[in-house]
Amino acid sequence: MLLFCPACGNVLVAEEGPRCHRFACTTCPYVRNVTRKVTSRKYPRLKEVDDVLGGAAAWENVDSTAEPCPKCEHPRAYFMQTQTRSADEPMTTFYKCCNPQCGHRWRD
Repeated sequence: MLLFCPACGNVLVAEEGPRCHRFACTTCPYVRNVTRKVTSRKYPRLKEVDDVLGGAAAWENVDSTAEPCPKCEHPRAYFMQTQTRSADEPMTTFYKCCNPQCGHRWRD
């Protein structure tokens, strides 16, 4: 967690004072005593795979092939190929089960 000096805007450093811990500025005399436990956690929101691959719109005009679904054993699946690695690597094939009740997605 970073705190900034309200007087000069520099980063405050944590130090042990005579009675308690405190945040102090290294360029000006500003000091803020710590009177309670200071914690702050912020987790980034992770993108879903669909957002990276173009969302639901990416699956609208795709072809199907005879690839069985590993979840429901449906004999056909929609497929889409995308270059996810460098150009000298093969393309990654993404599959989506044709069974509307299943809709399982996997890659090859």
